[in-house]
Amino acid sequence: MFSFIIRRIGTILLTMLCLTLVVFFLVNLEPNLKKLAISQTEMHTSADQLESWLVNHGYRQNFFSRYGQWLGVVPKQPITDPATGKTTQRFTFCNDPTVPTFSGVLEGDFGCSTKFKTTVAAKLFPALGATGILMLCVLGVMVPVSLLVGILAGMREGSRTDRVLSVASIASTATPEYVSGVIFTVVFASWLGWLNGSAASASQGITFYNFTLPVITLAIYGIGYIARMTRASMVEVMTQQYIRTARLKGLSFRGVVVKHALRNALIAPFTVIMLQFPWLLTGVVIVEVMFRYQGFGYTLVEAAGNNDIDLLLGCSLVSVFIVLITQLISDVGYAFLNPRIRVQ
Repeated sequence: MFSFIIRRIGTILLTMLCLTLVVFFLVNLEPNLKKLAISQTEMHTSADQLESWLVNHGYRQNFFSRYGQWLGVVPKQPITDPATGKTTQRFTFCNDPTVPTFSGVLEGDFGCSTKFKTTVAAKLFPALGATGILMLCVLGVMVPVSLLVGILAGMREGSRTDRVLSVASIASTATPEYVSGVIFTVVFASWLGWLNGSAASASQGITFYNFTLPVITLAIYGIGYIARMTRASMVEVMTQQYIRTARLKGLSFRGVVVKHALRNALIAPFTVIMLQFPWLLTGVVIVEVMFRYQGFGYTLVEAAGNNDIDLLLGCSLVSVFIVLITQLISDVGYAFLNPRIRVQ
């Protein structure tokens, strides 16, 4: 197991390196750089002035040199003021070095946000914390409800309870977040007035009134998917020979389910639950913009809309890391839950 984890960590690092290189190339294409220069100057700035801004802020340096500086394996070069000939900071609102210095991702420096006029770390990590709170609340609702629904449906395949819960699961899975979010807002915020249609105030304090709508909007989609996987796993387990043997020995139906069926039935849903983390990262983009909750998704949309290169790179790095780490945890957890996989 230890050697497996080491190999997977090596694969994760290589994958992150390749993907960040691709993203770095895409966000630094010429149209994106021109858009950035326009947003940082004026709409009617001449082409020569735009080019001068890109040169003065280091965007015309060699591509691989800039990528190395962003990683922190190449010394970050200060900018030379053409008027005085003295070295100066790339951006005055960041702690950029005025002398060649190793200052990149490996050293904890994620760059400067041209949209929010601060360091990427100062904007990205609080946004991640806000989204982390949202994701924990969603998982706290989604996981217990979906497992309960799946277990109840799978215990007695073909029963009325199974049919009703299966139809409800399919309906929730077939409804995307931007549809359920609008429906919930209209019903619970506009018509009934029970909940707040905006979660902007949640950054100052989370309450049932301002935080329920984004939570249930994200949870309702995942509940159906996990519940269906749990039901399928439960149905398969309930047909196994050892379950029939336990029943023939006189063990009650409830005892069979609790003592024998549940542990084996929850192996497959565990993997699915772990894979909800990458899905939640994409889901929060829609939900956070819809409910004006300033978390990771909101920050990503703002960075993309304003071509904030360093912030976009930071968001992509975090996304790739979370996806790969959750997959690793899923594989390791599956091996511990399933002895046959562990032996192999």
